[in-house]
Amino acid sequence: MSHTREHGGDHRPIRPPRTDVAAPGTVTPKRLAAQLASGTPVLPVLIVSVIVVVDLLGGAGLTWLSLLAAGPALAATTSGPRGVLCVGLLAGLLGATLGIRDGEPVRELAAVLSALVAVTLASGLASALRGRRERVLAAVRSVAEAAQHALLQPVPATVGPFQVAVRYSAAAAEARIGGDLYALVPTPYGVRLIVGDVRGKGLPAVGIAALVVGVFREAAYEEPDLLAVVDRIERSLARNLRCDDFVTAVVAGHPRPGMLEVVNCGHTPPLLVRGSEVVPVEPDRPAPPLGLRALTDETPALQVLPFADEDQLLLYTDGVTEARDHAREFYPLADRLARHVSDEPARTLTALHDELLAHVGGRLHDDAALLLLRKPAVPEAAPAPDRV
Repeated sequence: MSHTREHGGDHRPIRPPRTDVAAPGTVTPKRLAAQLASGTPVLPVLIVSVIVVVDLLGGAGLTWLSLLAAGPALAATTSGPRGVLCVGLLAGLLGATLGIRDGEPVRELAAVLSALVAVTLASGLASALRGRRERVLAAVRSVAEAAQHALLQPVPATVGPFQVAVRYSAAAAEARIGGDLYALVPTPYGVRLIVGDVRGKGLPAVGIAALVVGVFREAAYEEPDLLAVVDRIERSLARNLRCDDFVTAVVAGHPRPGMLEVVNCGHTPPLLVRGSEVVPVEPDRPAPPLGLRALTDETPALQVLPFADEDQLLLYTDGVTEARDHAREFYPLADRLARHVSDEPARTLTALHDELLAHVGGRLHDDAALLLLRKPAVPEAAPAPDRV
């Protein structure tokens, strides 16, 4: 029968006192079994059991008992030290029992059991070290994730008059960020964005990418001219880069409806999607990458593009177009974009990104970034009703 206690409007069931609760610190058989089960991996125990069954059926003696060390050795790859010790203890007890049952010589049986103890202790130490490395890796990955949010801030699905989607993959193992960069910010001069690629990989490339993104975000708000934004980045890199470092980038802006401004500094040309046609936006005048202007007489040029409703612009890094499959064929980005383009940038990039990973066999060998910008059609306002 159910009972409830009313107190201040709180109706809670009254449960009868439990009689099976052990005092604190008491180890009951059920609690011990639960602890052992939680720390004992299934597969190593199964392997030990198979060896025992084979020994019972075939009577192979020490030949099979010596294989019991495989249990704790395998447990070290999947379990903690407690699991390894549990498997080792189980294997030792079963090995001793079977050895005595089969009448094995004491000296040989002791040697087998001593080897089993040594393997168990070594496996327990290896398991502890593996757990420590996994905790350190988890901490490093959490720091990398925080760095990613600081450097490559999440881009909302809508920025100003545009629909936006971004996909980013770092080539470094277990990394969340790399040498590719992107940023998109609304400013008093319209929406502005950058997609770039730092020469090299690893932490030095991440530092340069952070510098470029920081300078861009500040200059995009302050400079009315897009070329002045590029100049600010160039001057900052000239002071901070080594002589063999550089950054390729495309900087774009939307100063007024119906047009885009594009400055290409040695980067792969963006792809303009207009209807069912995909056209690369080649620069009118080639310009060197950011950080190398002092070595040439060429300067970036401002390119103006018509950008009407339903038009889309894809900016990307060479990690996408230079990705190769097993036959060493490059990923045909323009063709695949024409195949997957839709009215939803996020869906388009998801299809491209998944196909890109399938093209390379699951893992990229270079950082890859994709940023897709779409200008949706503005619905016409309904005419006001006539007044009588």
